[in-house]
Amino acid sequence: MAFIAGCDELFRAIRISDGKEMFKVASGAYTGASPALVGQTAFYGTFNNDVLGVNLASKRITWRYQHPQRQFPFYSSVGTVDGKVVIGGRDKVVHCLDARNGKKLWTFSTRARVESSAALADGRVFVGSNDGRLYVLDFGTGSKVWEFDAGAPISASPAIASGKIVVGSQDGRLYCFG
Repeated sequence: MAFIAGCDELFRAIRISDGKEMFKVASGAYTGASPALVGQTAFYGTFNNDVLGVNLASKRITWRYQHPQRQFPFYSSVGTVDGKVVIGGRDKVVHCLDARNGKKLWTFSTRARVESSAALADGRVFVGSNDGRLYVLDFGTGSKVWEFDAGAPISASPAIASGKIVVGSQDGRLYCFG
């Protein structure tokens, strides 16, 4: 199965062998990023200012998260590991949620929108912001470990390979750390 969410406000399961739609779930808003899958759950953000957890077996939304004060769309894809969901928002915040129930575990504020999808490795969250910085956060607490000021927005998603972090900025520069 392939799982997709999109501008038609639907989350779909498509059988890869023949392209047949197996089921769909109404999201309530369009989605600009790919869902992340862990076990029988899909996670993704919407332009209705929420993050959803969809149970693939029951074909239902099991939880919906919205920041209580800041109502902005989620454009980045979710990162997930160890029962936690991490997503950046256009509210200038990186959100970490409990994958079981969507409850907030921690947030980290940046100075501009977070459209970069977070990369997760070695107990760290690596995420860019349109404030021109690459942030490295502690995965357990959300506290800042390090930041790099690229001087131009970082909306690209960092990639991790061979002990290195690679990310591009909107001024056309490519950075490699490691």
